Amino acid sequence: MKETRVTVSRFRFPPSRLGTLGVFVLAGLIFWASFNVSQGSNIRTDDSLLQMSDLVRERGKENARLESSTADLRADVAALTRRDNAGGAAEENRLAEAEETAGLHELTGTGLTVTLTDAPPDAGPLVPGVPDPSPNDLVIHQQDLQAVVNALWHGGAEGIQVMDQRLISTSAVRCVGNTLILQGQLYSPPYTVTAVGDRDRLRDALDDSPAIRNYQQYVAAYGLGWKVQEHSEVTLPGYTGSVDLQYAEPVD
Repeated sequence: MKETRVTVSRFRFPPSRLGTLGVFVLAGLIFWASFNVSQGSNIRTDDSLLQMSDLVRERGKENARLESSTADLRADVAALTRRDNAGGAAEENRLAEAEETAGLHELTGTGLTVTLTDAPPDAGPLVPGVPDPSPNDLVIHQQDLQAVVNALWHGGAEGIQVMDQRLISTSAVRCVGNTLILQGQLYSPPYTVTAVGDRDRLRDALDDSPAIRNYQQYVAAYGLGWKVQEHSEVTLPGYTGSVDLQYAEPVD
């Protein structure tokens, strides 16, 4: 009898099935990695940004409440000081002068208000030969506000208010992006800076400032806002925040 050898080949998956299997394996790895990263939470959410925004707003409200409380306590201290100094008119006058110089009392007199405003976000060159603006060219920067404040002090301002807050010797004008942070409060443009003093001297100081002249070039080129309004009488509020100095301390 003649034997016949039958050749047996190994079983093989068709290429299409191998591709499908690879897709499922890859999908499983992705789901496993996603679960490990999120630990069961939703990683496609803006909750973290919303929480930060809410935190900023809540901190601003808390700062406003504390400033109001501080103002009430300062009024109580002033009343107690006057009572203790009864009969000491000279001492009381010196205290009142010191508080006025520090910006703790209302100040009324002639003055002016400077308003700075962002340009429209889609603004283009308004002057021939000027290049197209970048986003930074269209917004108010910290140095712009500082230039106005410095010029007004140089022009003999007796007191300055930025937005609704009186500036004192420890006040710092800081911006993050196009948002002003002043004494714990957040502000958006347009920004207003009001000064009490001789209006002619204040205007001359604004005109003579090199930093403001540079800003005026952007006003002409891209439409940034600039307005100066004079006042025959204007009242600045007294500063109501804390006067304690804040400073860093080394970690033990």
